[in-house]
Amino acid sequence: MQRILVTGGAGFIGSNFVHYVIENTDLHVTVLDKLTYAGNRASLQGLPDDRLAFVRGDIQDALLVDELVRGTDAVIHYAAESHNDNSLAEPRPFLDTNVVGTYTLLEAVRRHGIRYHHISTDEVYGDLELDDPHRFTERTPYNPSSPYSSTKAASDLLVRAWVRSFGVRATISNCSNNYGPYQHVEKFIPRQITNIIDGVRPKLYGAGLNVRDWIHADDHSSAVLTILAKGVIGETYLIGADGERSNKDVVELVLTLMGRPADAYDHVVDRAGHDLRYAIDSTKLRTELGWLPKHGGFESGLAATIDWYRANEAWWRPQKAATEAKYVAQGH
Repeated sequence: MQRILVTGGAGFIGSNFVHYVIENTDLHVTVLDKLTYAGNRASLQGLPDDRLAFVRGDIQDALLVDELVRGTDAVIHYAAESHNDNSLAEPRPFLDTNVVGTYTLLEAVRRHGIRYHHISTDEVYGDLELDDPHRFTERTPYNPSSPYSSTKAASDLLVRAWVRSFGVRATISNCSNNYGPYQHVEKFIPRQITNIIDGVRPKLYGAGLNVRDWIHADDHSSAVLTILAKGVIGETYLIGADGERSNKDVVELVLTLMGRPADAYDHVVDRAGHDLRYAIDSTKLRTELGWLPKHGGFESGLAATIDWYRANEAWWRPQKAATEAKYVAQGH
């Protein structure tokens, strides 16, 4: 394998993956990204021109996708509409990108016999009760609860069908919540960090008891590379780093790490249909493929993420005012 195509490679976890691949392998990377509001060409700045090609385009563009897929050895599909709040306000873009876009890619890799890896989310499994001792596994039934998670579930099922019906060489990974550099300020952790930098009190949905399972984007990237190299065709692997934290705990830790009182935040009306708890059991990935997370704990990774946002205001500042205006209009 010499050349890979990464869709959504200017987005948050996609750009982190591109950085990780270029820093840790000899692969040449072509990025296909539509550069919606969530994609940022600046997230790929500084990477060597001889290792990276950037193409602005839509994964629903069958002719463009076919041309790019034909010249590569593997496709890693990160591109997605991914913000739950946006899916509740306007579901249609999620259907277009997450379902039709995935179909377009699958047809291209099918025609050309190209290896395909599909990036998905733990949200396809719905949620767990706060006091439930269980975690999601590869055998957990799908139970999505939002337009976002339902379209990601649909895309996963398309991949499985194309493997079984047409022999597409594909694997799937469902990952827990990512954090790290290059994440849009609409998302939970960077919104809190940038609000505090601006002297604005963070806001927390409901009581903040909802639990997410956090993983650093670099650990997600290393897991995807492991699956690409060692994964069994047709299999699904769950990626997680045992990072369960309540939203309340995360906000309070961000405040503490940034030198503010831990209770210096406000509660706002809860999100409609807000999932209670996500928790990943990544035993299969660890035991069968030998993967382990490298980041030494959520607190240290969060501190490094805070440092990144402090040092890279030029990257996130252009997004901030419009993002906060949208949240204000929603009462959040």
